[in-house]
Parts: sequence; structure tokens; C-alpha cells
Amino acid sequence: MLIILIGIYYSLSVIQSEIDSYSWIRSGFRSAIVLLLAWGLIRLTGVSSHWIESIGKKFSFEFDRILLPFLSKMIRAVILVLCFTVIAQEWGYEVTGFIAGLGLGGLAFALAAKDAISNIFGGIIIITEKPFSLDDWIETPSVEGTVESISFRSTRIRTFAQALVTMPNSTLANEPITNWSRMGKRRITFHLGLTYSTKLEQIETVIDEIRQLLTHHPEIDQETVFVHLDRFGMNSLDIFLYFFTSSTQWSDWLKTKEACMLSILEILERNHVSIAFPSTSLYFESAFPDSINKST
Repeated sequence: MLIILIGIYYSLSVIQSEIDSYSWIRSGFRSAIVLLLAWGLIRLTGVSSHWIESIGKKFSFEFDRILLPFLSKMIRAVILVLCFTVIAQEWGYEVTGFIAGLGLGGLAFALAAKDAISNIFGGIIIITEKPFSLDDWIETPSVEGTVESISFRSTRIRTFAQALVTMPNSTLANEPITNWSRMGKRRITFHLGLTYSTKLEQIETVIDEIRQLLTHHPEIDQETVFVHLDRFGMNSLDIFLYFFTSSTQWSDWLKTKEACMLSILEILERNHVSIAFPSTSLYFESAFPDSINKST
């Protein structure tokens, strides 16, 4: 396109003596050049372009995946504003008055677009603090899912039911965010209730064998393993188990948890210990009359 424009321009300049309005042709040519430059820069700063990443690698700066789309949109917006300003000046329009007018109407604009501005600042906060990145699994009081994209106004989150939730950045920035993708390990905790008829020696044996099971399990993180008799429950003697898996993947976590629970059931069965279930015992202070005993 640039070569074609240069050819047309010089073709017309040859016959400029026969053209009365040569000035507007020159202005049109310059405006076209500015448009071509803006078009090239917009294409160059696209998300699919590797130019920004190449600059980051050259200066040993790594751009976050969530920063690239936001940065690309900001640069494109600046390019469009500059392009409009240069073309307007080329055609003789006074841009300084327009900018001054924007300053006078800035307060009214800010009041009318306060939600949009708060969303933009919310997006900036999310990008600078980096509580999550693209494809991260996050959970907030409002939504849980995988981050797909972030824009000036909102963040798109894909739930596990494959629904797409669009949350305003201002709302997301003000909520507590749990990033499950950045877990170093994953927790397993529960209470194991034994019947009150279980003997003391059996309880101690079960606790010791469960603790040995977890401390020698290859998929269990050995930094934190707790197995202790915790409380006298309403229907059971409760053993408290608290430990972590080395893998944070949900499928691996479920497999490890299942294997541990099956091994615990095997320990209980080997030691002839029963798991308690909710039950109620009734005690009568006086004996039943003989008529009731005979009828029963």
C-alpha cells in the first residue's frame, strides 16, 4: 500500500501544474502515510505478535501472560489517539482547543463513567499485584473457575460447568481471591470416629499404624503429618488426621486420598476396630411394670 501511494503521489506531482487543488492532495498523501504507519504499529503490537516478547527477552524482562493483552490494548489506544491528532492537524484543525475542551468536560465525564474508570483501575491493580495469571484456577466468593482473559473493563472466568462468567475488574479486585493453581501441596483432613467400646490398646495401635502409613507414603508430603486422638464425640472417639499430598492436581489428590482411606480401613479391620455411627442409648431409672414386660 505504501508503494502504491508513493507512485500515485509522484504521478500527480508530475502534472501538478494542471491541478488546482494540489494542497489537499499533499494533505491526503500525508494522512494516508500516517494511517499506514498506525496500521502497521497496531498490527505490530497485537497479542499474536512476538515483538513485545522479543524486547522483553532482550532486556531480560519477562512479560506476564495476563499483562500482554492489557498492554497491547493500551498501546493500540495510544496509537489511535496520536493518529487522529496528527491527521486532524494536517487538515488544519486546532487540536489544542479540543484537548482543552476535554479538560473542561473531564469532571462530567469522570462522574458519568466512574464505574468504567473504577474497572480500569481494578484491572491495573490485578495486573500489577498478579494474584493470578491466565489459565489459573481461582476461587472468589462470587465465582470459581479458570481465568480466560482480562480486558480494560472485566475478567472472563470459565467455570467447571463450562459457563463463562464476566466479572467487573473493580468487583474482582475488592474480593479475596484464592489461587488454587499456586498451591505447593494439597490438604487432606478429616476425623475418624471409633466406637466407645474400643480398647485403649487398640486405639494406640490404630493411631501408630496410621501415622506410619502416612509417614512412609510416597505421595504424602512429610513436612506436616498429624494423627492424634482429638475429642470425645457424642457417638465416637474421634481421631484427627491432617496431612498433605505432594501433587496439587485434583485427580492425583483424589487417588492418593482414596488409597490412604482404603489402607486405613484395612488397619481398622486388622485390629478389629469398628467405625462409630450416630446412635442413641436410652436408660430408664425404674423398671417396667410386669404387665408391660409380659406384653413385650
